[in-house]
Amino acid sequence: MLDAAQEPPARAAPTPAGKPVRRLPVQKDWPTWAIIAAQIGILVGILGAWEIAATTGIISAFFWSQPSAIWKTLIIFFTEGDAWTDISFTFRSTIFGFLIGTTAGSLLGLSFWWSRNYAAVVQPYIICFESIPKLALAPLIILVFGLGLTSKVAIATALTLVVSTLTTFAGVKALDPDGEKLFYSLGATRWQVFRKLVVPFCLPWVISVLRVNIGLALTGAIVGEFIASQHGLGRQILYAGQTYDIALVWVAVLVLSTLAIIMYATVSWLETVLRKGTRQ
Repeated sequence: MLDAAQEPPARAAPTPAGKPVRRLPVQKDWPTWAIIAAQIGILVGILGAWEIAATTGIISAFFWSQPSAIWKTLIIFFTEGDAWTDISFTFRSTIFGFLIGTTAGSLLGLSFWWSRNYAAVVQPYIICFESIPKLALAPLIILVFGLGLTSKVAIATALTLVVSTLTTFAGVKALDPDGEKLFYSLGATRWQVFRKLVVPFCLPWVISVLRVNIGLALTGAIVGEFIASQHGLGRQILYAGQTYDIALVWVAVLVLSTLAIIMYATVSWLETVLRKGTRQ
């Protein structure tokens, strides 16, 4: 009888004749510089094709404008126009609406933990307000709060408030009742349970809605500026459209998109920081 060391090695099962051995597909990630180069190449290609098409008459330069005209208008917009005033107005109304709506909505959702009767009474009103198209109320909000910054903040707040409330309330309902019983059995007060159990548990739910709310707040601010406003990128887009200045429309849209990307990236970074803090 052979020892274990002398036993012949086990052979792999033979594959059917004529069929290659199947391997898992391996996808190699591109380096960062290659991805950036591809993105820039696509952008340059689109702009080049757009410029050629508008110059040769393939598309109407009046309705679509062209990159060269948009660039000239962009220079004028920042050197001679009210670019920084409009950007600052839209930015402030978005940030204020985002902060107020997210904070107030989160606190309202957390308050439902204190009383199930209170939650049962208030919840139908919250759901009813969520079902109402808030943008349809924008003209009324403008009439009540005026043409200034306050009305734009109010619209942005209205769009973000209910989302934060319902998301946080979902976290409250997902709370493990056994955890509450354990805290009470250890002699914790109701405030201590709320501060040390409920709030930390619901914090990831609050964080998860930040990126959604920044987009909703920006939408509310722009809609308010469309209806009536003294400043803002939304007012600039509306004015340019009414005067058929298509190049200015593209400039305002480009600046607005850049502002949206910066705010979204900042909120995403803040979300990452807060999530790391909750795990420690």
